[in-house]
Amino acid sequence: MATMQSEVFEAFRSLNVSDELAIKAASALSKPDDVVNKLDSDVQLLKWMQGVTLAFVIAITLKIFIH
Repeated sequence: MATMQSEVFEAFRSLNVSDELAIKAASALSKPDDVVNKLDSDVQLLKWMQGVTLAFVIAITLKIFIH
């Protein structure tokens, strides 16, 4: 279990929740991390694409004015 999941698990166990229910709850709370990781990778791709576009714009601008 990840650190966050174990903290949630321990919190539920301190409230006298069964092990099975505490594990299910901790697993359910960890799912948004997957969504955040996917969004992070999408943002990295967009940054890369924007950098390439900016390089092309600068190259075209220099070609026009230095010609």
